[in-house]
Amino acid sequence: MSRIVVTTIGSLGDLHPKIAIALELRQRGHDVVFATHKEYQAKIEALGFEFHRMRPDNTALNDPQEMARAMDLQTGSEYIIRKWICPSLREMYSDLMDSAKNADFIFAGEGVIAAPLVAEKLGMRWASSAMAPISFFSVYDPPVLAPFPFLAKLRRFGAIANRGVINFAKLVSNSWAEPVHQLRRELGLSALKGNPFIDDKFSPYLVLALFSPVLAKPQLDWVANTVTCGFTFYDGSTELTPELKQFLDAGEPPIVFTLGSAAVMDPGNFYQESIQAAKQLNRRAVLLIGKNTPPENLSEDILAVSYAPYSQIFPHACAIAHQGGIGTTAQALRAGRPTLVMPYSHDQPDNAARVERLGTSRTISRKQYSASPTAKELRELLDNPSYAAKATQIKRIIQLENGVCVACDQIEKQLK
Repeated sequence: MSRIVVTTIGSLGDLHPKIAIALELRQRGHDVVFATHKEYQAKIEALGFEFHRMRPDNTALNDPQEMARAMDLQTGSEYIIRKWICPSLREMYSDLMDSAKNADFIFAGEGVIAAPLVAEKLGMRWASSAMAPISFFSVYDPPVLAPFPFLAKLRRFGAIANRGVINFAKLVSNSWAEPVHQLRRELGLSALKGNPFIDDKFSPYLVLALFSPVLAKPQLDWVANTVTCGFTFYDGSTELTPELKQFLDAGEPPIVFTLGSAAVMDPGNFYQESIQAAKQLNRRAVLLIGKNTPPENLSEDILAVSYAPYSQIFPHACAIAHQGGIGTTAQALRAGRPTLVMPYSHDQPDNAARVERLGTSRTISRKQYSASPTAKELRELLDNPSYAAKATQIKRIIQLENGVCVACDQIEKQLK
């Protein structure tokens, strides 16, 4: 069978969907290796996969100040590309080349900007992925751009206005791409026609949209070789702790408050205000706090734990408040629970807008996230039955999807 390199950068929200696909590919007999951050080595090797370090290292996972810069609403995307990815482009290329030189295929996550260079240099087929609808920058289904959310108001004016928004995004980010163009010239590769972060980033062979069509349906300006697979779920085999199980069994379904695996490093006042909001509502609550220090003097109705697998905790919730990352959003939709989204940056404001349009969610900004406004939004979610009904409807749709099998079938078609 084939040797396949799976490569990705970013948070667990980027890694876990690739693990789900890798496990299925291995089950089908393929030899799968990972090229990703050194911080994920233990997780990858524990699953029995061959691991190759690919720079840049994800130091923000242990550095709250760096994570805050990476998650900034106005400048987070620019920081990640210009200060994190591009300065390590040559190392990324070298690391991925070493991993792929004996492989048959590369499956690359978004942000691995060395993947097309390595594939072209080796004359190898490869697939790229789109984790969230914003990846496509469609003029027919325009995204909410985190630094310029006010431009989303132009959505109703149609494709002409929206094309102006997309062109503006390209103009802003054109200079960010110079290191990519420079390395391509040095490698003797042809010049790109577009922006490698917006419209010239996808594989010419296969693009896997790893999200459900309930979030976004294919548009006329998506690349022609795109397949919408559905979400690909993985969050490990970790069980709920006895303490958490006991809490869940002891009373009414709680509100679950979480910030995913990245934003949790920069929580601000999220947990303190969430506690007060839950108290105002007289609701039980579970706080998923990561490595943060547990809040003091919690009541018996509020429990703080470092981690719980979303697939197991979310179905127990009456509502979920979260940061809007695509992985968290997907798990909440699969659980069929209404959500309150407090987006940080990147794809999160767009994801928040999409689930709000679905009718399963409400949105609150980080600036507004204090006890009383949060309690007001949560009360509307919990008291208006339409949110729960719509969430249940979407859950049924997602349960019928099999994103992992669709993605693996498409990769195997390329291998043949």
